[in-house]
Amino acid sequence: MPRASRKAAADAGPDAGDWRARAEWLREQLEHHNHLYYVLDSPEITDYQWDMLFRELVDLEAAHEELQTPDSPTQRIGGAPVDAFKKVKHRIPMLSLGNAFSHEELRAWHKRVVSRVGEKVKYVTELKIDGLAMSLTYRDGKLAIGATRGDGTTGEDVTSNVRTIMDVPMRLRSGVGGVPPLIEVRGEVYMSAPAFADLNRRQEELEKPLFQNPRNTAAGSIRQLDPRLTAARKLQTFIYAMDPTGNARMHAEVMERLKELGFRVNPNLAVHDGIDGVIKYVEKWREARHQLDYGTDGVVIKVNDLGQQQELGFISREPRWAIAFKYPPEEAETLLRDIAVNVGRTGAVTPFAVLEPVFVAGSTLSLATLHNEDDIARKDVRVGDTVVVRKAGDVIPEVVGPVLAKRRKGARRWKPPTHCPVCGTLLVREAGEAVRYCINPECPSRILESMAHFAAAMDIDLLGYQTVRQLLDRGMVKIPSDIYKLTADGLAQLDGFADVSARKLYDSIQRSKDTILPRLLIALNIRHVGWTTAEVLSRAFGTIDAIEAADVGALSSVDGIGQVVAQSVYDFFQNPASRHLVGQLLAAGVKPEPPPPPKEGPLSGKTFVITGTLSQPRSQFEARVADQGGTAADSVTKKTDYLVVGDNPGTKVAKAEKLGVEIIDESRLLELLGE
Repeated sequence: MPRASRKAAADAGPDAGDWRARAEWLREQLEHHNHLYYVLDSPEITDYQWDMLFRELVDLEAAHEELQTPDSPTQRIGGAPVDAFKKVKHRIPMLSLGNAFSHEELRAWHKRVVSRVGEKVKYVTELKIDGLAMSLTYRDGKLAIGATRGDGTTGEDVTSNVRTIMDVPMRLRSGVGGVPPLIEVRGEVYMSAPAFADLNRRQEELEKPLFQNPRNTAAGSIRQLDPRLTAARKLQTFIYAMDPTGNARMHAEVMERLKELGFRVNPNLAVHDGIDGVIKYVEKWREARHQLDYGTDGVVIKVNDLGQQQELGFISREPRWAIAFKYPPEEAETLLRDIAVNVGRTGAVTPFAVLEPVFVAGSTLSLATLHNEDDIARKDVRVGDTVVVRKAGDVIPEVVGPVLAKRRKGARRWKPPTHCPVCGTLLVREAGEAVRYCINPECPSRILESMAHFAAAMDIDLLGYQTVRQLLDRGMVKIPSDIYKLTADGLAQLDGFADVSARKLYDSIQRSKDTILPRLLIALNIRHVGWTTAEVLSRAFGTIDAIEAADVGALSSVDGIGQVVAQSVYDFFQNPASRHLVGQLLAAGVKPEPPPPPKEGPLSGKTFVITGTLSQPRSQFEARVADQGGTAADSVTKKTDYLVVGDNPGTKVAKAEKLGVEIIDESRLLELLGE
């Protein structure tokens, strides 16, 4: 928006002859007017007046290089490109939030809060911004580090790009409380709808592909190696946390302090005496959020009292004193053009929908999951149908079902393929399985998917799907261990790679050799072995050699390892090709270390299996069990202590009943967790 000209710059400042004082005054003036314009939306000088101040500072710093400082407004835009982002370990982990999807779940969370801190609880509600989490560290009031969330413990140093975001202060405003010597703030970086539309208009003019949605575009923009590209994207921020909190006793006071220091804070914040006010706020914004010029998919609720927050503490990687209410995904109707199938790394043949492109929840969908052939039959989805689509969890596109009133005459039920569409092998569907499998280990699709899975599981940066495809097409790799035979010079011959990027990929491959045993087990693509099972096996046997030597009896005797999983692991290691692969990996220098021992706690020695749908993702409950010293397993065995049953449970219930395993619901699990 153009700057208003309500008043000219009030002060001419120090004489130009005193260039040090003049430069400092210019920096202060530019940051002051940036704050008025970008943070408070209350400009006091015109664009032209601001440009003249900026030009004068640029000229001064060019004439006197010693004047240029990292926090100067001239350093916001146009910094030199970087080769790569450094890793940054967060002072305090950037945790995730638990989710609630209904009023009942909010009330259940409230009940858990008051059971720990009493009835006198106030809550703060803030809109959940659909952006990228960011940490900003200031030393002596000056911006020192801007880092992405990463895995919550370690992020990437994107300071040069953060400087280009105009509402991020380069220097903190002192205010009443002065400037703290060290402070870290956290918030969201996002792209507004007008900025996103403007960016895509420019893409159209240049005849370049359009960006899909503001959230992904913001995330990609903050990770540009050239800060000038980031600057052109017009990113914005909302800050919502600060450490240390100084003299503040309430979260609402923290938010006021953030504004005082010069940060941009979302104005749609409210304080409530109880959960009823929170629910009213949630309902108020259910539809009103669509009128905002930025994306929001929910509401964050926090206990206002910082002392109560400390008393409530954390569980696993989530604070007990905060929760995110998520709105249900948006839905749209479109034409189902076709039902195609993909052959995955295990040989599983998975159907997916080919759609008439439709815009849903911020992006255009042309493909969507159909889960499996039984789900297609249950929903009776047919090619040519008008179908309802949405993003499950606001992320994964899925077909909800057909609009029967719009079904054309003659539409036929879909029949699953009998042969692999890639290699032509007869597909097999075993009893009790929901999918068909291509059992040909030489199937090109299985090899490609397995290799890409290995690279992702071993955390090899830059070795993505298309690069793996190139390596296979050129005959540079045949099995995963061949990755460790690649050279930087050989990688530089790939399309899209130069000496620098080839060296980065080579270094990433070498770093992946130092890993933990569960990660290697996942990478080996053993059927039925997920992360929980991989950890259980690793702790029970300690080394890959011991697992390889174990028979079915030894494997199934481990808590949490059922007969099916034990047989699958045994069969894998009895295969000569698998043994050869493991031998080659170890010979190449891959050194899998056992995972750290489990935590001690009130649930030590207890094994839990979860089936069905609970109020939050299964992984979150498994993490809570582990945090209390328990073991979360995938299979029900006679050594299982508890089967936790949610909605739509599977066959594990019958097995638990047969074995005499105690069956509990989510509320009982929460009691055992001390919640």
